[in-house]
Amino acid sequence: QVQLVESGGGLVQAGGSLRLSCAASGRAFSSAAMGWFRQAPGKGREFVATISRSISVTSYADSVKGRFTISRDSAKSTVYLQMNSLKPEDTAVYYCAAGLLGSTETAYNYWGQGTQVTVSS
Repeated sequence: QVQLVESGGGLVQAGGSLRLSCAASGRAFSSAAMGWFRQAPGKGREFVATISRSISVTSYADSVKGRFTISRDSAKSTVYLQMNSLKPEDTAVYYCAAGLLGSTETAYNYWGQGTQVTVSS
């Protein structure tokens, strides 16, 4: 059963915006935290942002702080990533994850299939 499904990726020019969505179901719905990671071409997966389930505490990577905003809609079991002022270096496959609160891959038990974000210069 697929428990995390991302959507909202696409092609955008530098300076533009995109809003990613991640719908959770099953065990992922009860996870302590939801997060976003990304993997650029030729590079490893890196932390982007996370939000806790109980009190919605948020955390961001320095590279996206001030530009990206993570939020959660409990009624819809969905987490969002609003991305503004996009840069070419933001180009990557973005993955939604669910698990323990943290900024490392090992803290997360469930992963979506990813959605491509491409920012042109």
